[in-house]
Amino acid sequence: MNKTKTAMITVCGRPNVGKSSLTNALVGEKIAIVSNKPQTTRNRIYGVVNRGDTQYVLLDTPGFHKARNRLGDYMVKVTRESIADVDAVLLLVEPVPHVGIPESELIEKIKASHLPVILCINKIDTIERKDDLLAVIAAYSEAYPFDAIIPISARTHEGLEELMSELSKYAAEGPQLFPDGMTTDQPDRQVVAEIVREKLLRNLDKEIPHGTAVEITRFIERDDEVIEVDATIYCEKASHKGMIIGKKGAMLKKIASESRQEIEAFLDSPVNLQCWVKVREDWRNNEFSIRDLGFN
Repeated sequence: MNKTKTAMITVCGRPNVGKSSLTNALVGEKIAIVSNKPQTTRNRIYGVVNRGDTQYVLLDTPGFHKARNRLGDYMVKVTRESIADVDAVLLLVEPVPHVGIPESELIEKIKASHLPVILCINKIDTIERKDDLLAVIAAYSEAYPFDAIIPISARTHEGLEELMSELSKYAAEGPQLFPDGMTTDQPDRQVVAEIVREKLLRNLDKEIPHGTAVEITRFIERDDEVIEVDATIYCEKASHKGMIIGKKGAMLKKIASESRQEIEAFLDSPVNLQCWVKVREDWRNNEFSIRDLGFN
């Protein structure tokens, strides 16, 4: 069916609230990496959902947080700028019966934009009593007159059909922005780099993963359809490099093996993945390094 309407929707919220999980669930495939560590998403990612005559473009944004370095400043700026030139904003919150500081700040920015805003209360599969959910709805209703409040679970997909039905109200006549079959604006190299970074986040403890970045330095499809990928992992300290590599290279092998399996599934092709680790001290505070690694 020809797409004659579009709806641009910004998905925002505090770190680790489930923005990428929700985007992946609505798109129907994994386009954004997910981990239980805050600030997993660093760039704005477009997720494309085609339903009937409408193309929905979801802007998955970095979590709104107090920046502690230049990379953090960049991520907060991306989130701020994403609440503009869209048809509606989707504010994602956890089922906690009070409005936190990040949510209050985001509500202030949304107010200034004069855009319609839907409140999504995520993780309702973790709520034991219905009264607990009503308390969350009451707290947010007092904070702002939301156009709609929809309880959902990105994990179990509960409430997602109701959410899509609500989003359809903001679709406007307009051309199709992305071709059929395209689910994200990210090039393959970027998705591959993000998959490797996700495995770093999932396998490494505490602060180390936040100081890592991944650059794909080689991406070549051979005549036999095997894709050669070289990934350089940057970290901020020599001690972190040792932890990423692990005893006799065990940790790096584990990260590379898990990454390769998921990259092969994403590219639908066999992959020969080589991972290297380099130290780039304090790169998150270095303007050149931040730009060099694609954050611009």
